[in-house]
Amino acid sequence: MTKSVFVAVTGRPNAGKSSLTNLLVGEKIAIVSPKPQTTRTRINGVLTRGETQFVFIDTPGMHKPRTKLSEHMVKAIDNSIADVEVSLLVVDATKRPAAYEERLIQDFRAKKSTVMLLINKVDLIKDKSELLGIIDEYSKMYDFAEIFPISVKTGDNTELIIPAVEKYAVESPHFFDDDLPTDQPEKVWLAEIIREKLLINLHDEIPHGIAVQIESLEYSKTNKGADIVDIGIVIICERQSHKGMVIGKGGAMLKKIGSLAREEMEEYFGEKVNMKLWVKVREDWRNNENAIMDLGLKFE
Repeated sequence: MTKSVFVAVTGRPNAGKSSLTNLLVGEKIAIVSPKPQTTRTRINGVLTRGETQFVFIDTPGMHKPRTKLSEHMVKAIDNSIADVEVSLLVVDATKRPAAYEERLIQDFRAKKSTVMLLINKVDLIKDKSELLGIIDEYSKMYDFAEIFPISVKTGDNTELIIPAVEKYAVESPHFFDDDLPTDQPEKVWLAEIIREKLLINLHDEIPHGIAVQIESLEYSKTNKGADIVDIGIVIICERQSHKGMVIGKGGAMLKKIGSLAREEMEEYFGEKVNMKLWVKVREDWRNNENAIMDLGLKFE
């Protein structure tokens, strides 16, 4: 008898949702950076253990929408919560509950959701007795099915999550290939690798106005007969002034981004990668529904 369990991974920006999803799936399927709203769409991470298939839905961090894109991101959160057997609310042990958590808990309450509370970053709490106060504070906000103090960074207590989630698995076919860790199309994942490097290396105000598209992906051979992957990539900026910053002086920033991304892509493909990067401007694309749809960022 095959079973499946769909799990929404929710929380505020930078609580550790994508890092946790990668840890649970056992592979990097979601990009990670210190910038808020790194995750823009819902990403399904798939783990199949024996008869049970776990589908972890990594959602954008809860935030106040300021653009059309932000509205789609919040919609992705709301719909993900509605579609699952259990939700994981990931909170930061170093921060007090705020509007982020309150909004999510309102949604949980309205949908009568089964929710587990994961108090992440406990490795940063020196006096562990403080955890009792944190647990008590959150317990008054919602009737959580389980509460686990964890650290994604050190792995503390993360081994408890899968067995706890499996209790909510239901009899059903497996919806995804048992051998694949995600349902993301290859081109989307490759574009996300580039965006991750941009998020990490650019100034705070620039990355949120950037999108990445893979325009071409071809498998070919070098003059010496070695296998190589040719990839054409377009980086889209929201403002003309950002284009120069993405390229950098003498093309230095673009070369750095390309070098960092190529290393990860070559590990993924297991062969050499030839990458061509272009930078284009599409003014205020985050408020343009057609642009959002073209870039695959409109929630369906």
